[in-house]
Amino acid sequence: MTTVEIEYCVPCGLLEPAIETQARLLNEFGQNLDGVTLTPGHGGVFVVTADGETIWDKAVHGSDLDLDLIVEAIDDRVPAEV
Repeated sequence: MTTVEIEYCVPCGLLEPAIETQARLLNEFGQNLDGVTLTPGHGGVFVVTADGETIWDKAVHGSDLDLDLIVEAIDDRVPAEV
């Protein structure tokens, strides 16, 4: 199964977008994920990884969080339900 980590900048106030991303992934994939963890960071970071591979990085993709892109990328990694 797939493990997702969301590292977010605490001083930048990115906890809410991190929680929103976590909730969306859990709603979309539920038990097909091993987990979706939130990891506090600093320096403007907001990075979503799946099994260690970067899916979305604020430094690359910009400040506008694209949840649909993240969901699509995770969907490619999650095994289909039987």
